[in-house]
Amino acid sequence: MDVLWDSADSLPAPEVRERLAEHPSPETSATGVATRKELAITTVMTVLSRLEKKSFVSRDRTIRPHEYRARHTRAEHTAQVVDDVLGVGERREAALARFIGQVSPEEARELRRLLKDTPVSQQV
Repeated sequence: MDVLWDSADSLPAPEVRERLAEHPSPETSATGVATRKELAITTVMTVLSRLEKKSFVSRDRTIRPHEYRARHTRAEHTAQVVDDVLGVGERREAALARFIGQVSPEEARELRRLLKDTPVSQQV
């Protein structure tokens, strides 16, 4: 998803594969050096297809090769994940209380600023 989020344009699967090869690797070798196995194009296409089925990406089938684009921005996706984690009712209040208890003073100031600057129609 990072490759698609970082791109201003839709990308064909081979380009996604190339950009993945350039991305920092989360894997490390026994010597502690970051490594990345080269991904097969079929693997990349399978993952993109699954992401499309889950509505994370859209595919433009009118051109060849097909091009993929993230359906939502990274910020929109993150907001949805946080909303899903928080849940509803008492569980939501407990999760919010725990979260608020862990923020730094700087993060608390930023949260206050964001709440102040957000129109009431956008606040839930």
